[in-house]
Amino acid sequence: MTTNIRKVRTSDLELKDRLVSIQRVTKVTKGGRTFSFSAIVVVGNEDGIVGHGLGKAGEVTTAIAKGIEDAKKNLIRVPIYKGTIPHEQTAKYGGARVFLKPASSGTGVKAGGAMRAVLESVGVKNVLAKSKGSSNPHNLVKATIKALLELRDAFMVSDHRSIPLEKVFNG
Repeated sequence: MTTNIRKVRTSDLELKDRLVSIQRVTKVTKGGRTFSFSAIVVVGNEDGIVGHGLGKAGEVTTAIAKGIEDAKKNLIRVPIYKGTIPHEQTAKYGGARVFLKPASSGTGVKAGGAMRAVLESVGVKNVLAKSKGSSNPHNLVKATIKALLELRDAFMVSDHRSIPLEKVFNG
């Protein structure tokens, strides 16, 4: 499925940001060490819209602000069905592999670190998630977003197959 269909504009959205990770980066030159910071940020409206961004700056607060602005440029829409995802999904980005599985009501978000930030920002209330391979937060966030992009609900499948849902449910 093409990602252009799911792109979202930021107008009229109440977005909440979550900081996933901050790294201090050192550049060694002839004159000494230069420190800077990079921040991975996830934004979402907790109702099916999420985006991620990376900000780099000399100060932590500036890096976070740049990350938020970058995340607002990369928003996507994700199908959520009864507080969970419609079906199981796996995805890979770099060395990170993620596995997402729908869960019954009351389970909560069983995910760790970077995956939890993405899933809570998108508004999933009940999900089982496992990260395999690399624990690099950059790649985990991107793999989780990739898995969410590949999710399809009944309406998307019926549009793809050119079958109206009324015909499927009414016989």
